[in-house]
This record gives sequence, structure tokens and C-alpha cells, in this order.
Amino acid sequence: MHQFPVTVYYDETDLGAIVYHANYMKFIDRARADWVRGLGVDQNALRDEGMVFVVHKIEAEFLSSARLEDRLVVTTDVLDVTRSRLFLDQRVYRGETLLFRARVSLVLMSLDGHPRRLPDALRALGCERVTAAE
Repeated sequence: MHQFPVTVYYDETDLGAIVYHANYMKFIDRARADWVRGLGVDQNALRDEGMVFVVHKIEAEFLSSARLEDRLVVTTDVLDVTRSRLFLDQRVYRGETLLFRARVSLVLMSLDGHPRRLPDALRALGCERVTAAE
């Protein structure tokens, strides 16, 4: 499981100092980018080769609110890997409290919008199937 720390800043909240819902997408996006980088995948090099990761689908659950100055942790677990998709479980916690959960499907695409097969080397870099805790 990959863990990524996040601190909630003023610009990520609404007038009530509660995290605006769209910012959870930013939190999990940053965590995914950090996870991919940790696997040794250079996204700039991938783009130079004409490929980019795109989100195919997100199923999100907002369970509780994060607030200004909260210190959060975003976890990323691999649920499954196919020839062309990565399926991830991402969660946002404040301490032991689960605030947000998302099931994310990623696809590798060419710059002209066509799906590409995940390189074998990428699939072998820690993208083995694991089961995330419910």
C-alpha cells in the first residue's frame, strides 16, 4: 500500500473551512502520481513516447469532512491489472477515520486518444494484484 501525506490548506476549503468536494480528486491524483513515480515510471518520458495515463472511471464515496489544517493520508492499493487498465482503490484518512474512498480505473492512451497496452515492464513494477481491505 502506498501512502501519501496531505495537509489541507485554506484554498482547498469553502467558507466553512471544510474541504471542497472536488479537491479530494486533486488529493488522490497527487497520490497516484507519487505512486507511479515511486514505481520508477517517468511520466514525462512516457509522454515523450506518445503515451499518457488517463482516468477512465472513478466511483467515489464522500464519508466525512476534512477541514482546514487537517493532516490527511491518501492510500493507494492496486486492485487489479489487465493488459490495458489499472484498477486502484484510493482512500483518504484523517488518523484512523476514513473520509473518502474512490475506485479508479486508469488507461494508458496515445496522445491521439487511442488506448495502448500497458508495457510488460510497467505491469511487473509492483502492479501485482492485491486485495484492498474493505
